[in-house]
Amino acid sequence: MKQLIFAISSFVLSAVSAQAATVRTEAIADKLNYPWSVAELPEGGFLVTERSGQLLYVSDSGDKQVIKLDLPDLYATAQAGLFEVLLTPDFVTSRELVISYSCGTEDANNTCVVRTKLSAQPPYIVTNSQNIFTALPKKEGAAHYGARMTWLADNTLLVALGDGFVYREQAQNLDNHLGKIVRITRNGKAPADNPFFHSQAPEIFSYGHRNVQGLIYDQARDSIWQHEHGPKGGDELNKIVKGGNYGWPIATFGIDYTGAKVSPFSQLPGVKAPLYQWTPSLAPAGLALYQGDLLVAHLAGKRLQRLRLIDDQWQLEGDYLQELNARLRAVYVAPSGRILVLTDSAEGKLLQVSFED
Repeated sequence: MKQLIFAISSFVLSAVSAQAATVRTEAIADKLNYPWSVAELPEGGFLVTERSGQLLYVSDSGDKQVIKLDLPDLYATAQAGLFEVLLTPDFVTSRELVISYSCGTEDANNTCVVRTKLSAQPPYIVTNSQNIFTALPKKEGAAHYGARMTWLADNTLLVALGDGFVYREQAQNLDNHLGKIVRITRNGKAPADNPFFHSQAPEIFSYGHRNVQGLIYDQARDSIWQHEHGPKGGDELNKIVKGGNYGWPIATFGIDYTGAKVSPFSQLPGVKAPLYQWTPSLAPAGLALYQGDLLVAHLAGKRLQRLRLIDDQWQLEGDYLQELNARLRAVYVAPSGRILVLTDSAEGKLLQVSFED
């Protein structure tokens, strides 16, 4: 059931504008168990993943249906679990989805991607599930999976991968997938024009990442935007280019949780510097493109930010939704233009947000 939550005013604190902007928020659904990702279906309603392992169909009226998944190797604990659901570019005719999740066991796990097919109408079922990618090597622990995905104009798929937390040095190793963004075809193959096609990890598109939590393709600018968590400080917004090294852990604006330096360098030759960075950390966890601006959801920062590109620099246009006092896991701009936000808790919500500039 839809319920009007509130309308708030937030003053824009940047050089872009000094005018007030109004944000209106409606709850579409509640009682979601740590929701992680949302996708709008062309026939109406939404697919929502819960980190604990459920794929849900949520109608516009807030009704829910659990869609059974065939993921026998799903590993769900702490940061591990079910992650992103993404429609294929030809979903209207193919009805295919890609889903990322953590696969394996406590002692040996990493990020996997499956392609599956959704039935034409509710009650929904999925069929023909097949693994198209498994990040290697398998590692211990349940942290830093990345798992955000986006389609490029050539219908190849980018999959963001974390460094596994205690394996951070591997983000600079081009023979594995830790701390990388990979590019694969719909069938999971490495395209021959990938920058490290002849390495032991030919899927690699870029490297030197810590824990990517936002990834989108901007068709109008033919650009890939990404953000990732730093350690203590140094969350980054980057423009991803083929073969780029984004520095982790040899260059960072953050420090370790102990207070020790991760690296003496914030920038190095040959390393792509962030276009924007958050220190102290706000823990950006979702990224979407809206009217040419970037929307960033934050976990620790408990806010939605809007950034605008001015003279090739991303600048903060405003902070929103702080009155919710909620960790925000994801922001998604649907094909219909609706802005959707997921709150991160055991009683999470799917919200619709409207800017009234």
